[in-house]
Amino acid sequence: MQDYPRIVFLGTPEFAVESLNALVDNGFNVVGVVTMPDKPAGRGHKMFQSPVKLRSLELGIPVLQPVKLRDPEFIEQLQALQADLFIVIAFRMLPEVVWRMPRLGTFNLHASLLPRYRGAAPINWAVINGDTETGVTTFFLSHEIDTGDIIAQERVAINPEDNVGDVHDRLMALGARLTVDTVRQIVDGTLHTIPQDQLITAGEPATPAPKIFKDTCRIDWTQPAERIHNLVRGLSPYPSAWTELVDAAGNTITAKILATRILDSELSERGCRSKNILALTCGDGRELEIVTLQPSGKRPMDAASFLRGLHCPITRAK
Repeated sequence: MQDYPRIVFLGTPEFAVESLNALVDNGFNVVGVVTMPDKPAGRGHKMFQSPVKLRSLELGIPVLQPVKLRDPEFIEQLQALQADLFIVIAFRMLPEVVWRMPRLGTFNLHASLLPRYRGAAPINWAVINGDTETGVTTFFLSHEIDTGDIIAQERVAINPEDNVGDVHDRLMALGARLTVDTVRQIVDGTLHTIPQDQLITAGEPATPAPKIFKDTCRIDWTQPAERIHNLVRGLSPYPSAWTELVDAAGNTITAKILATRILDSELSERGCRSKNILALTCGDGRELEIVTLQPSGKRPMDAASFLRGLHCPITRAK
């Protein structure tokens, strides 16, 4: 362990925990963790502790939880850890005074094939846009978010039936392996970085992956069936696409749509709007079957169960 650099790990969600575990399991010297402050959550306002904090406490690693990343007290605590390397996974944007601190630099694990999908929600947007491939990238931090020199990348397929949860879990495991490999490259001195500008010049587009808001999740039924289907996949299981279903009496039911299926023309011609199938016509005239949904205030259920509980049939969505 003495030959390994002193590492500070910065992260918050479950996605980052896998990489923290991999670093520890491979004998790397993680001397501190930085994560978000505890905050009240849920109806009981119980204090929520980040998955990274909970795992760090189990591992006996000191945890820092700054409210402000430029706070002089936090900077002093960080410097006292005498880290050689910072690793950032699913954390906040760092000020330069932080990411320039370690002698070996600060690298980030990002859940896309940069320069594609720079931003807060790269996994969601890859699925929403119907991509068939994505991956993970490690890169050194620079002034602009997600623009630093690339260290390494690994690719993975997005299968037609995958939702964002499926892709998230595969990238989480792949990212942990890439994080360990990247540290080894840094330790061994075998690093060869690539400026992202080179990839852009070579024809690789730089695309954004902005934060997902409630309006992003609302289904626009004037869109083609495939686009709506991909939106549902790209937001399931969280934060979930949603819509308002209208029954024959004019009542509106707000529901999250968790899984859909595009119906082929033969099924549509047979008459899909049976008692057990909930299908809606999209902007291109194709029908999209709602397979799983969650009406407001209720648990997720299959469409057949939902339909059995209705007094009037669903006639449309808005």
